Amino acid sequence: MSIILAALSACGSLPVVDMPAEVHSSRIDHLAIHFTGGDFAESMRLLTQRTNIPVSSHYLIPEGGDPSYPRRRLRIYRLVDEERSAWHAGESYWHGEVSLNARSIGIEIVNRARCVKLEPDLSPDIPENQRCVFPEFDPEQIDLVIRLAQDILDRYPRMDPEDIVGHADIAPDRRLDPGPMFPWKTLYENGIGAWYDDDTVGKYLTEFSVRPPDLMLLQRALSAYGYQIEPNGENDPKTRFVLRAFQSHFRPSNWSGAADVETAAILFALIEKYRPDELKELQTDDR
Repeated sequence: MSIILAALSACGSLPVVDMPAEVHSSRIDHLAIHFTGGDFAESMRLLTQRTNIPVSSHYLIPEGGDPSYPRRRLRIYRLVDEERSAWHAGESYWHGEVSLNARSIGIEIVNRARCVKLEPDLSPDIPENQRCVFPEFDPEQIDLVIRLAQDILDRYPRMDPEDIVGHADIAPDRRLDPGPMFPWKTLYENGIGAWYDDDTVGKYLTEFSVRPPDLMLLQRALSAYGYQIEPNGENDPKTRFVLRAFQSHFRPSNWSGAADVETAAILFALIEKYRPDELKELQTDDR
């Protein structure tokens, strides 16, 4: 049978007529940013070759001064075609969507950040069990990230600012990349991703200094913005992982994972700016 099918295929093409529908959209509506945790050579090997834990990304951006990088000038390496799914997000969640590999573009940035567990066998794991080192990112490298992200947004204009995320945002209990040294605000100033308005944060700081939101409301607000968290009013490890990821992204000066008024003010300012419908529900239910 296979010989017959092969012969038929060789005889001519299928009688297909292209009639493009007006109602359709790209599968891509998220951009996820990572650090590799290794040098260029090791990152390239892990992202292009089959290993025990297969991983890949659409793009890899080298770091200046890396002895394993073979060129004088930094280049953007395309590893997977954007129309195909790369395996960069793993088990992931953002604002009701799961398995982000299927609907995102992944950018891996060479950076030798490291996190080690203080007690390797501790179960369940907690944020306080990790010690992390985050080197600064190379400015030339960040310039390439910005140019690449701008090009991606030009081609996918329906991608929302709040859906440009770090790996930690979509998998907070497993990952912390791109980490607190990544310049999210600089990207925002170049038209990439979300950031809060200082005046709005000030408004919420004034409000919350009088009446701080309880932990249940903070958990609900984190969920409303996009994080996977169960509002239960408990300061459990999951909550601390999510808070740490949020702070690493939007309040990198203190990413301890502890709930505080400044974190709440930044979070509500972001929801007011990017998810106003969710803010109305939070305010209604809090009365």
